[in-house]
Amino acid sequence: MHDFLYNAVEWVANIHNIILSLNDSFEYNFNDKELHFIVIGILGMIAVFLIHPVFVALSRFGHTMVITWIYVFTLMIVLTFAIEIGQRLSGTGAMEFSDIVFGLAGFIIMFAVFGVIREIVKAIYRTLKKKRRD
Repeated sequence: MHDFLYNAVEWVANIHNIILSLNDSFEYNFNDKELHFIVIGILGMIAVFLIHPVFVALSRFGHTMVITWIYVFTLMIVLTFAIEIGQRLSGTGAMEFSDIVFGLAGFIIMFAVFGVIREIVKAIYRTLKKKRRD
């Protein structure tokens, strides 16, 4: 986990340096905050343009639970990383990538169980509704 995070930080730092050198090369003279504003704004808008059509298509076909799952799974990724980083900084536990994997696996398995139960309940409901019509 330690190596993974340091590699990620190094990768981000390299990209940061490239952006700073482009800023200097073109003599824009943006400060760090302005560059963060521009880069994160652009990345966020690219994500919106890529993800929104997918979510619209999913909602048209009644797959709102898929949208919910994607949102919650993303939230769980952020939360598990925050917990591991918090453990490292506070010294309350070992920062391990496997903890993140196991935590996310717990969510996936529990959601799968929920999905099966949900489909069983929906099938019973449809069966009862059909019997009322007959």
